[in-house]
Amino acid sequence: MKSKISIRMGDGELVSMSSDEIREDIMAATQEAAQRADIPELTTDEIQQLVEIMAEPSRVVSVNPGQEVIVTDDGCSMSFYSGQDGGGVGVPLSRLQAILTYERACAADTTSMGHSDYSFKPVKPIINFEMNEYYTASMMTTAPFLYGAQPNMGLYFQPDGPHPNPADLLPRGKIKEAQQVQEAAAEQLRQDLVFVGKKLNAVGCEGLNFDTAGSAGDADYWAALQAICDLKQAAPNMPVILGGSGEFVLGMHAEVTFNGQRLAGMYPHQQAKIAQAAGASIYGVAVGTNTNESVGWNIARTLTFVKEAVAAVDIPVHVNVGMGVGGVPMMEAPPIDSVTRASKSLVQIGKADGL
Repeated sequence: MKSKISIRMGDGELVSMSSDEIREDIMAATQEAAQRADIPELTTDEIQQLVEIMAEPSRVVSVNPGQEVIVTDDGCSMSFYSGQDGGGVGVPLSRLQAILTYERACAADTTSMGHSDYSFKPVKPIINFEMNEYYTASMMTTAPFLYGAQPNMGLYFQPDGPHPNPADLLPRGKIKEAQQVQEAAAEQLRQDLVFVGKKLNAVGCEGLNFDTAGSAGDADYWAALQAICDLKQAAPNMPVILGGSGEFVLGMHAEVTFNGQRLAGMYPHQQAKIAQAAGASIYGVAVGTNTNESVGWNIARTLTFVKEAVAAVDIPVHVNVGMGVGGVPMMEAPPIDSVTRASKSLVQIGKADGL
């Protein structure tokens, strides 16, 4: 093992660290995650495996043969035609062309489409157009073809939506009023998620992706969970992926419950359990990257959460590995050295079912 190893920081900066320094980072991170979520730390053997993955001399690393996993996506085909500010390359392709290119040229395990805003609220008024485009693309694709967007309850608050903004009410001490508007917005969001899901199911939707659930807090997360319950009654054969927005559910309301359990403060293993109870087909764990710490630190922290989440449920766990999540640096175009090390670690050590 080299005396100095090239490794990234959480902001993408390339630095050199000794194997002992990387090991210290890994140990500190797994202890931090374990204390926060009251879960076991990585074992001595797992820490050693992670040190060795970080020290591999190749720029790109990979899992051992036979340990490959499925990769799902949250609108990756958009990267072809979207701008650089969204991680895209701005190629003049239509949405259909991008989907087919992603599937056929990149050999994607799954592909997907979604509204350019990637939220469900703007989909509702144009659902007939989306149904038509989804149907057309689904007739031309072979890999599982998902429709994805974020619940994004923030769009239901003023100035974008009809409800008063809790961010304005909370600083004024109007706690109850802030909770009430979140509950009203969550119910409207739930109805919209179900409405869009039913419409897409009518044209043979192969899977629905509720991406980044809980971004506006626990009421947002509740809306996604309840919508899954509703859709499982109305469209039992349509798979639904639920992806988290962070390693714990933000308590913006703080008292919202699902199945008698308070959602605020739930960590990945608890999130995965409640997602399975709601009827989710796959759960996507999201763990944020600390830009001030090394990639080794960030991956170790993610691994600690992921390993426990995988062990807690029977449904597949697909880890969010991208711009600022899953141990990957916070960059629009994350470096492949960090992405592949995070991916290999999450599969071989964390036992993730997919990425």
